[in-house]
Amino acid sequence: MPEASHVIPYGVLFLFFLLSTFISSNHACKEADHNSLLSSFDISSSRLNWSSSDCCHWEGIACDADGRVTHVSLPSKRLQGSISRSLGRLTHLSHLNLSHNLLSGPLEAGLFLSLSRLEILDLSYNHLSGDLPLFLSSSYIQIVDLSNNQFNATIPSSFLQHAWNLSSLNVSKNHFTGQIPSSICLRSSSIRVLDFSNNNFNGSIPLGLGNCSKLEIFRAGFNTLSGTLPSDLYKAQALHEFSLPSNQLFGHISDNIVNLTSLTILEIYFNHLSGALPLHIGKLSKLKLMLLHLNNLEGPLPPSLMNCTNLIELNLGFNRLDGNISELNFSKLDQLIKLDLVSNDFSGAMPKSLYSCKYLKAVRLSGNDLEGQIQPEIVSLKYLSFLSLGRNRLTNVTGAIHILMRLESLTVIVLTKSFLGEELTDGDAKIGSGFQSLRLFGLANCQLRGHIPVWMSSLKKLEVLDLSFNRLTGSIPPWLGSLPSLFFINLAYNSLSGGIPKELFSLQALVSEKPSAQTDSGDVELPVYTYRKNKSDASLQYNFLSNLPPAIDIRNNSLSGNIPIEIGRLQNLHQLDLSFNHIVGSIPDQLSKLTNLERLDLSRNHLSGGIPSSLSNLHFLSALSVAYNNLQGQIPLGTQLQGFNATAYEGNPGLCGSPLPNKCQQMNTSDKHDNGNEIPWLHISVALGFIVGFWGVCGPLVFSMSWRYAYFQFLSNVKDRFMC
Repeated sequence: MPEASHVIPYGVLFLFFLLSTFISSNHACKEADHNSLLSSFDISSSRLNWSSSDCCHWEGIACDADGRVTHVSLPSKRLQGSISRSLGRLTHLSHLNLSHNLLSGPLEAGLFLSLSRLEILDLSYNHLSGDLPLFLSSSYIQIVDLSNNQFNATIPSSFLQHAWNLSSLNVSKNHFTGQIPSSICLRSSSIRVLDFSNNNFNGSIPLGLGNCSKLEIFRAGFNTLSGTLPSDLYKAQALHEFSLPSNQLFGHISDNIVNLTSLTILEIYFNHLSGALPLHIGKLSKLKLMLLHLNNLEGPLPPSLMNCTNLIELNLGFNRLDGNISELNFSKLDQLIKLDLVSNDFSGAMPKSLYSCKYLKAVRLSGNDLEGQIQPEIVSLKYLSFLSLGRNRLTNVTGAIHILMRLESLTVIVLTKSFLGEELTDGDAKIGSGFQSLRLFGLANCQLRGHIPVWMSSLKKLEVLDLSFNRLTGSIPPWLGSLPSLFFINLAYNSLSGGIPKELFSLQALVSEKPSAQTDSGDVELPVYTYRKNKSDASLQYNFLSNLPPAIDIRNNSLSGNIPIEIGRLQNLHQLDLSFNHIVGSIPDQLSKLTNLERLDLSRNHLSGGIPSSLSNLHFLSALSVAYNNLQGQIPLGTQLQGFNATAYEGNPGLCGSPLPNKCQQMNTSDKHDNGNEIPWLHISVALGFIVGFWGVCGPLVFSMSWRYAYFQFLSNVKDRFMC
């Protein structure tokens, strides 16, 4: 027995030696394949180590028992140049992966003619362009991935005519044009993945998807597809993901969609779909994502929707849906994390059943016709970080703040255009201590009375503050400058008075070149939108708060005094608007230190003196206005300041030079002496006209609350609506 136990291992080792000798002697690379590989790639510029004489031992190369190359797998090797036609001489090649390189140029016409054994073709993440070859000759092809290139032609109808075994086709993120190939599903019954997204495909989606009985993923979003959803689509009952966002599709969502009972992802947002949601949509019980926002859907939500108990995200925003939302039983959606019903016509109160969705992180019901108060039960949503309820008929702002301060995870609160005309009280210090995670606070367009509440001084993580379009009075509190993360302040269209506190220009996030607000912030649970006049037109979308421009906007107040010279510290500031105030003195030279400034508006103040020539150092400045002040002298010559329109300087009688039509004239000493005792009737008449006009227009706004309220209501419809 002891001898046998030694014999077996030695026997195995001997057999292994013989086998390895056999393989090594028969595994040597064929010279033709060796030469084809060398002529196919630029070895010098790559990360390849091909020093061995046997190409079967080269990095990324595998051969069969006859020494024929079967696998070329060279992802992320910094390969450059075009794909050589000589690669097509590897007639035994079954796997070709050249993804994540720097390859460019077109695919040569005869490249694939001899690759009749090819099973996997992956050329993704390169810079390839031009036309595709007329066809792939291999009937064994299973996976074709050409995504993330620059192909810019139509896909030939013959390209996949031999692809009887195709299971996955990905041509996303190119510039392909024309129609989506219509016959793919007729040739292969094995297709599981079709991805045509992020191209320039147009026309209607062809019939034939229903023949792909095994199709699990269909993506064709971000094209210019039109027409209705194809009727045979609903036969593809293996579909898990159906994704067609950002196209021009129209028509109704057919009731037959409920046949797709395996569906987990349904996203057809940003199209022109209309009509009601299918009555029995609840049969799609496996749905996890339903993203149908930015369409023209209408009618109430079908009660069966609450049977989609696996939903994680439901987004039906920017439609025309209506009905009493408080009548729906959201408690069945116990997996729900994100709910977005923004900009519809829902009525009723915020549904209490929603508070049973214990995993909710984001709720946006803004832009509807909801009424009532924020209920204390909302504090049961302990994971809630994003809450937007603005543009509804909510009341009791003080109660709302005292309730919401108990939600420790809240990072975003947007209550724009609610609590109309109420008073924003200081409250107590406990409020600030309850908002320690808050990064964005939006309470604009509410016509709130009172002061900027002192409890905000405790919000050390606050990055974005919007209190615009209210009736706040008092001064700008110096403690705003002590908030370390604050980089976006909008206090426009209030009645704030006093000077601009120099402490405001100590904001850490605006002083440093790389503010903490933009290095530590993560994304928000739902994107933050800004709006134009039309509420259904989302003009800008921010998925990261750090993408908001660092800005200070305090226009249309009653601020006075000089512009503090400390303003030059805000080197990360991109937008500054001090217009429509009573600011006096000169434009400080220190403004020229704001080298990242893109927009500067100092118009409609009482600034005097000249325009500093140092402002020409603001190389990123794309918008400027110093109109309607008391500035004088020549607009600095030979600078970008002369590239702005004359409207940027109008209303300053003492200014001259391009781009203004009035040229600067030198007056001699005798002229000055002779005219020195004349009464400046022109200046007096201009001043009297200004005084009469100013009080004629603005007097009612100062002395009449109703006029002032109407004025601000008008302005709120003209200016950009900031957030929801």
